[in-house]
Amino acid sequence: MDIRSTEDGSHGRYSVTVDGHEAEMTYSRASAKLIIIDHTGVPDALRGRGVGQALAIHAVDQARSGGWKIMPLCPFFRAQAMRHPEWTDVVNL
Repeated sequence: MDIRSTEDGSHGRYSVTVDGHEAEMTYSRASAKLIIIDHTGVPDALRGRGVGQALAIHAVDQARSGGWKIMPLCPFFRAQAMRHPEWTDVVNL
């Protein structure tokens, strides 16, 4: 999947388009070393296809490469983080 990253000031977004449907994960940058993931939206047409999971993995990879931490306010991302203990290096539960 070709996940796009955009950031405007303190607000950011990861997005991907699959079969004409766009999914997104949004965040706010609390500081240079912390982002708060606040929303994941996946259209019904894409549910069950791993799109949300791909966005979550992308966020974790970006945090690792950027040297920052993630605070998950989004229920989906929080649930994913609880299933992936290997993310504890970047996710603050």
